[in-house]
Amino acid sequence: MLSTAVCSRARRTRDPRFDGRFFIGVLSTGIYCRSICPARTAKEENVRYFPSAAAAAEAGLRPCLRCRPECSPGTPAWLGTSATVSRALRLISESALEDEDGGIESLAERLGIGGRHLRRLFLQHLGASPVAVAQTRRLHFAKKLIDDSRLPMSEVALASGFGSIRRFNAAFRKTYNRTPTQLRKLGRLAANVSADLSNDEYRFVLRFRPPFDWAALLAFLAPRATPEVESVEESRYTRVFTLPADEKASAIGWLQASLSELGDAIILRIRYPHPRSLFLIVERVRRFFDLGADPNEISSHLRSDPWLAAHMGACGGLRVPGAWDGFELAVRAILGQQVTVRGATTLAGRLAREFGTKVKGYPGFTHLFPSATQLANANLTSIGLTKGRAQTIRTFARAVVEGKISFSNTDVEDFISRFCVLPGIGDWTAQYVAMRAFKEPDAFPASDLGLLRAAGLSNPKELAAKAEAWRPWRAYAAMYLWQTKKPLEEQEGKKDDDNLRYRDQLYANREPGRAAFASGR
Repeated sequence: MLSTAVCSRARRTRDPRFDGRFFIGVLSTGIYCRSICPARTAKEENVRYFPSAAAAAEAGLRPCLRCRPECSPGTPAWLGTSATVSRALRLISESALEDEDGGIESLAERLGIGGRHLRRLFLQHLGASPVAVAQTRRLHFAKKLIDDSRLPMSEVALASGFGSIRRFNAAFRKTYNRTPTQLRKLGRLAANVSADLSNDEYRFVLRFRPPFDWAALLAFLAPRATPEVESVEESRYTRVFTLPADEKASAIGWLQASLSELGDAIILRIRYPHPRSLFLIVERVRRFFDLGADPNEISSHLRSDPWLAAHMGACGGLRVPGAWDGFELAVRAILGQQVTVRGATTLAGRLAREFGTKVKGYPGFTHLFPSATQLANANLTSIGLTKGRAQTIRTFARAVVEGKISFSNTDVEDFISRFCVLPGIGDWTAQYVAMRAFKEPDAFPASDLGLLRAAGLSNPKELAAKAEAWRPWRAYAAMYLWQTKKPLEEQEGKKDDDNLRYRDQLYANREPGRAAFASGR
């Protein structure tokens, strides 16, 4: 928890590094603001500081219409909160409290605690109840849609999780003292929505705390992008997707993320047939690009180790890329065992083309990444996988289909223990998946060859011991070390080119219905 003195200094200097880490309540006006609010600085005796927007709302304060608290980057899940609260926040972002009070006991049960204890933890760490946090998130997201989209109010209410227009209107009157329609007029809609957006496309501006090394993040994602499913081109990340709830309805979407001209936000464009899913899509993108991170605090901690500081160099703002879908990332990790990044990407492209759902209407994209159901009984050796690796993917897919492994699991240690029981899954794969799919900031694949070489070590135990000083942000340390071994990785990729070309030729010329190169790399 930040001290009052730190909050006061950040407020007076409008320091963007603290944006979203706390909120300023101005008692004389009854409004709460972000630390970067351009309004005239209030006197200290008229100010209170809140750990979350929900806490400020619970105190009876209204959101500022100038700095728009709904646009703040969001507080890092592990910053000043218990692991239980962090996991609860993740579930709430996935709409785990749609039934409000009726959903609290269910949420608490998923976390392995009682409802009263969950409320107590939220009040202790966030200053508001779980229902208040969920309500504030819904309101903030609805406010963004009102200002930044052309959606009718009925669809805004649906997309932001309100069960009815009446409740939607009542919540806005209570919170903003205005109707949603009045707020849209105040928001100068024409100035905020790009004229080139089609009727089925939505645009969001996602803020983050600087610095943000967007180029380094894309450099990590580009060689790992599954061909014809996702791409990194011209400083933009683009992909096609579907959501589990909409798979049966064959709902297919498209999203594109790029850095704003000022370099202070991610511009997200989405096409998806169901507006009700926009909140979930935006939350996934936030996690994917690690927009809740506090890079200054993380790098400050890591630089306390002189050895690691030398490897970090002058670069800052490095993020840990997440995953659009946990199952997709895990399969990609299994494909990457004992082959180069380039080789794994080639295999992932074949997997998508052979077993994924076909996509039309999005130039450059032809398939969705296959689901667990599609891979559970697939003949995976037909794309060049060894029998062992093919069996690992099938076993893993079946475990997901049967519910034995779930990416909605909030207990990372429990996931790792279940995951590692599967044949062909070791600590490296489990830690890498925890690092990206679960956004576990302290995950660390100590046996990774690239990390060992960057550290000048040969024993994973030695690296794990050295990494103890980097807790609780070992995942970020791994990203910095991977940056230092990049030239080595590129050299290895060149050595593997001939082998890949040979395998590609065999794959292209394989006889229908016959499994080519069922064994061997």
